[in-house]
Amino acid sequence: MAVIGPRRAGKTTFLWQILSDRLASGTEREGLLYFNFEDERLAGMTASDLHLVIEEYYRLHPEWRDRRRVALFLDEVQAVPGWETFARRLLDTEKVELFLSGSSARLLSREVATSMRGRAKEALVYPFSFREFLRHCGREPNRPVERLPKAARSALAKDLHEYLMGGGYPEAQGVTGRDLFDLLRGYVDTAMLRDVVERHAVSHPLALRWMVRHLLGNAGGSFSVNRLEKDLRSQGVRVARDTLHDYLAHLEDAFLVRTVSIATESERRRMTNPRKAYPIDPGLIPVFDRSGKANLGHALETAVILELERRGAEITYVRTPAGLEVDFLARWQGREQDLIQVCADLDDPSVRERELRSLMEVSGTNRRARPLVISLTPEPLRNLPDGVTVRWAADWLLDT
Repeated sequence: MAVIGPRRAGKTTFLWQILSDRLASGTEREGLLYFNFEDERLAGMTASDLHLVIEEYYRLHPEWRDRRRVALFLDEVQAVPGWETFARRLLDTEKVELFLSGSSARLLSREVATSMRGRAKEALVYPFSFREFLRHCGREPNRPVERLPKAARSALAKDLHEYLMGGGYPEAQGVTGRDLFDLLRGYVDTAMLRDVVERHAVSHPLALRWMVRHLLGNAGGSFSVNRLEKDLRSQGVRVARDTLHDYLAHLEDAFLVRTVSIATESERRRMTNPRKAYPIDPGLIPVFDRSGKANLGHALETAVILELERRGAEITYVRTPAGLEVDFLARWQGREQDLIQVCADLDDPSVRERELRSLMEVSGTNRRARPLVISLTPEPLRNLPDGVTVRWAADWLLDT
């Protein structure tokens, strides 16, 4: 099993939960080995050294070798270059159950997929979803949202606002103000240094940092490498476009940002049109946004795309020839599709008219997709166009 996700999202805790479950089910502690490869005492470890871990374990517990299945928990294994061949050899030659974790999307998508030859399963660990946030706070509803009393719905609205502003990183819960900003900024700095700069030998860290600030502070905004290259050049920083494309891929691999391409069957149009970028957690937006605004709409849009990812949707955005845009086209297994417009405030008639006009124009050319509006407005709306569904964001986020 490959356990992947951003740093500080809870991968190590997840491994220890599995280990604890094994203990509770009767597995002896000697048959469970947890090993963290980010221990500073292991700095410089190479693939040729990895066999020492296993040989020392079996020297201590020879009665387990080839007789009983051992569960190995190798945390942040991507810190050791060439670990893939070691993991494959373990599965081929030893009687083991292997759990790998890492802060790299490539741990599964490329490295594990090619090295394990289809023998790996994925567990993707994000920061808390809204439901997990409520569960952590002891406030998860015990009934469907539409059946909650008015006071409980008001409390849920307050909780949603808190979640969108503070995010879902486990250690950030209950932290406020400058301490929260410092904590989350530290997460980003660590991921940049260890998962991007060191791992990929980044030659222009200034350009990388500028890109990170731009992407994390402008959630849902269009992002073009060509435009970024011109902006950097105007600041006296010259970086090749191919290098910037690599940096963006590295940031996605490190789970700092998620990007969404335009919905099209043309690969050329997909590559030439700007992508929309989102941070891995809505709590990162106010840390890097310099507008001074609350930006609840961007935070909600970020929460929605992350929830769509959790639910397994293939996600794109739609833009019409007239320039109208729908935030997400979510395709599900079984060919079902949802056209999703995210809007923080539908009480403003001009905003409501603009958002619905975009949605209806796009849905007119995509009959298979169900038009859906997700809003922070809890009250039901009247006089909606035929076929359009409006969901309160708290209700939709808990709809699992």
